[in-house]
Amino acid sequence: LASTSPVLLLLCMQESHQSSADFRFYIKNQSRDNVSRKQVRIYQLYSRTTGKHVQILGKKINANGEDGGKYALLVVETETFGSQIRIQGKESGYYICMDKSGKIIGKLNGSSPECVFVEEFLENNYTAFVSAKYKGWYLGFNRKGRPKKGMRTAQTQQEVHFMKRGLKGTVDPQEEFRFTTSPGNERTARVRCVDLTRTF
Repeated sequence: LASTSPVLLLLCMQESHQSSADFRFYIKNQSRDNVSRKQVRIYQLYSRTTGKHVQILGKKINANGEDGGKYALLVVETETFGSQIRIQGKESGYYICMDKSGKIIGKLNGSSPECVFVEEFLENNYTAFVSAKYKGWYLGFNRKGRPKKGMRTAQTQQEVHFMKRGLKGTVDPQEEFRFTTSPGNERTARVRCVDLTRTF
């Protein structure tokens, strides 16, 4: 006679997955009015010339930030259907701005047109940021990490080339729009399991 025994079948469905590691990369949509929406992204900007990261200390800005440093974490605001952005230091609260002399400075109020930049995606996988107000003037830093004046920059210069990175480079910049976890949610993956019991 064949014996009967219960067999437990466990069916697990993973609804979403994302490695949060030390850094949570997210996009937060916020309603600004009835027509437009604003996206907020958080990342670091790796400088091609210094091998370090852009950091906003306050009025002073440089490209000597360590990977994972609190002043190197940037809050980037952009329109959903546009490439114009504002870059704010998460720790300091200051925005990166460019004045009429081409000097890079930090301002607490980022509403000025001088604090608006346009993202340009380059063929070498780097990104450049050109002033929306002063055409042809780019955000750039020399090999010592000091800001370059806008009129002395060009898109072809390595000094204006940056790469978007998560904390310690854990997030691929090409994946930035795929991750939509909120900053307060430490668990980004949920697993739902269903027990199916049969008797043979």
